[in-house]
Parts: sequence; structure tokens; C-alpha cells
Amino acid sequence: MSGPGAPELPPRDCPACPRLVAYRRANRQAHPDWWNDPVPPWGSPQARLLIVGLAPGVRGANRTGRPFTGDYAGTLLYETLIRHGFAAGRFGGDPSDGLRLQDCRIVNAVRCAPPANRPIAREIRTCNRFLQSELACMPGLRAVLALGAVAHHAVVAACDLRPRPGFAHGARTTLPNGAILCGSYHVSRLNTNTGRLTAGMFDDIVTGLRRLVDAAEDAGVAG
Repeated sequence: MSGPGAPELPPRDCPACPRLVAYRRANRQAHPDWWNDPVPPWGSPQARLLIVGLAPGVRGANRTGRPFTGDYAGTLLYETLIRHGFAAGRFGGDPSDGLRLQDCRIVNAVRCAPPANRPIAREIRTCNRFLQSELACMPGLRAVLALGAVAHHAVVAACDLRPRPGFAHGARTTLPNGAILCGSYHVSRLNTNTGRLTAGMFDDIVTGLRRLVDAAEDAGVAG
């Protein structure tokens, strides 16, 4: 697998989705000290694991400018990544906390915060070109973790998989570039509070990804 150059990113103040533009402007007026722009990916394009979320939380990544940072969802995600060596340091919920990603990159299917945390279909489709570019520009990619059904379907669309596999927690699909797409329920407060996703369930998912990435490395050395 090889990927040319750097991935395409939406511009600051991206004009592509009118509803998101209006919401961003309203947030700028109310909170001029927040990020309030498309949230860029975090982590190296050379990483072997790509994590795809839904969209920036308005008081999370939309505020801080770093994926899954500033609201509840990042706690379970980053503590689990630290435990399995995909991140190092301490997650403090702020970009200045010193946390580092290791062999891992994180991006959202939709780069701008949507009202009520719910992007509409047109916005997901419009932003999909940037996810396509991410996948094409990660030459060492071995695994993609989709957090929730929207992220799963965005990856499937970006890869133009046919027939299109449905989302299921723990389900795996081989992508055209040979990487494995794995689904997990989203690490949202709603899912964890209701028990739909427990810390143990998510740990099992990341444990499997750690083994998958390590097995790919071992196979490459053996070859």
C-alpha cells in the first residue's frame, strides 16, 4: 500500500455545508475563544491504526480543536488507547495535556460540529472526500476502527465497498487496501451510561486491534 503526499483537509471556515456554517458562526458569536472550525486529524499519517469518529462535539473538539478532547467521549477512548500502547502520557481533556498518539491517527467522518451532534446525510457525503484522502495517504494502514454506524458507513462509502456491509459491534471487514475495518459502538456518554458499551467491551475491541496490528508487523518481518 502506498499513499501520495499529505491528505486533503477542509479549509478553515469551510463553506461546503450551509447548516454547519451557520452553526459554526453562531458558536463563534457565543464563544469567540473556541476553535469553531473544521477539526483536523490528530496523529501521524504513517500510523497503522486509524480511528474514525462521528463529528466534533460542540463543547468537545469544536471547543478545543483536538479530536475527542474536552467532553466525556474522550475519557474512555484515550484511557483505553494508553493502556494498549496506542497513546502515551496522561489524558487531561485539553490539547496542552501532553498526551501523544503512537501508531494511531484519529479523524471524524464529519469535520465540523453539527447541531445536536447529528450530521445529516448530505453533510456526511460532502465530507467523505476528506476521509477518502485520509485512507489513500496512510501507506502503513492495517486497521480502521469505526466508532458507531455513521463512521462505519462513511468508511465503507470512502472505499466504495460493494455490497456495503452493515454495522455491528465487533464486526470486521477487509477493505480494498487490505486493512481491516472493525466496528464499535461509539464511546459516547449515552452509550456508556446505558451499558450499550462498557469499558470491558471497548477494551476487548482495542485488544483485538492491538493483536491485529502487531500480527501484521510480525508477518512483515517474517516475510
